[in-house]
Amino acid sequence: MTQARASETAQSQGESAQLIDGKAYAADVRARVGRQVEQLRDQHGIQPGLAVVLVGEDAASQVYVNMKAKKTGEVGMQSFQHRLPIDTDEQTLLDLVHQLNADPNVHGILVQLPLPDQIDSEKVLAAIDPAKDVDGFHVVNAGLLSRGQLDRALVPCTPMGCLMLLEDQLGDLTGLNAVVLGRSNIVGKPMSQLLLARNCTVTIAHSKTKDLAAVCRNADILVAAVGRTRMVPGDWIKPGATVIDVGINRLPPEREGEKGPLVGDVDFDSAKQVAGAITPVPGGVGPMTIAVLLANTVTACCRAHGIAEPTV
Repeated sequence: MTQARASETAQSQGESAQLIDGKAYAADVRARVGRQVEQLRDQHGIQPGLAVVLVGEDAASQVYVNMKAKKTGEVGMQSFQHRLPIDTDEQTLLDLVHQLNADPNVHGILVQLPLPDQIDSEKVLAAIDPAKDVDGFHVVNAGLLSRGQLDRALVPCTPMGCLMLLEDQLGDLTGLNAVVLGRSNIVGKPMSQLLLARNCTVTIAHSKTKDLAAVCRNADILVAAVGRTRMVPGDWIKPGATVIDVGINRLPPEREGEKGPLVGDVDFDSAKQVAGAITPVPGGVGPMTIAVLLANTVTACCRAHGIAEPTV
């Protein structure tokens, strides 16, 4: 019995949805990336390198950058960190990007967003060499993805992580109805392109969609990426559907001086009673983003040196 069929059976028996463990899957991806890095070093004398640029002192961004540096080192890659003051001007940042573009030891470049107001984020992202754009945000990579040329593109990390979780859960996605809730350039649009490439029938829903609940109820696969706390209740979900919750929203703290709990765009408690499988928040999609970032860096390194790309 397939996992998808088992999930449908579980719903008919009134059981809760199967939890999709993104944390465990991401650990497996990182382990595979580590073996690939070791192979590149031993067989070709090459060590992949990832450069991360942080402008300013945003607390959340610093946490992300530190985590990326830690995971980069754990898999045996070179980690290059560039921390610039918040008053850095646009040209200084562009000069750094051009320097990293020309550095043969750097195979991946990531500029942490958001950037301060005096810097045009689109201009900076466009300055990154598409071959080193491991975030997959450059218009060249977006264009390749839209044309279905995944073998040439570097794909945005979060959507690719979602796809990997879906294929691990469901296997072949051909013919499934997929609804992507959200139309951002970072998640919604690339997610829809990846699902199309896997032969899904894809609907992109958003704040202007008429009868949004009915659209969501038609989904075999529902990817929620809108950034609105618990926007999707359980009665929007088709029984047995697979739900991927990309949202990360922090609730108010229960006690003064503490951080509030993290929740997703889906109301987890009601959704798990209907869905066949669902990602929790935290511990679902989040860990996959960094894992795919590392995998993209290995891919970029292999392409730069004309070496066959590994599969993750």
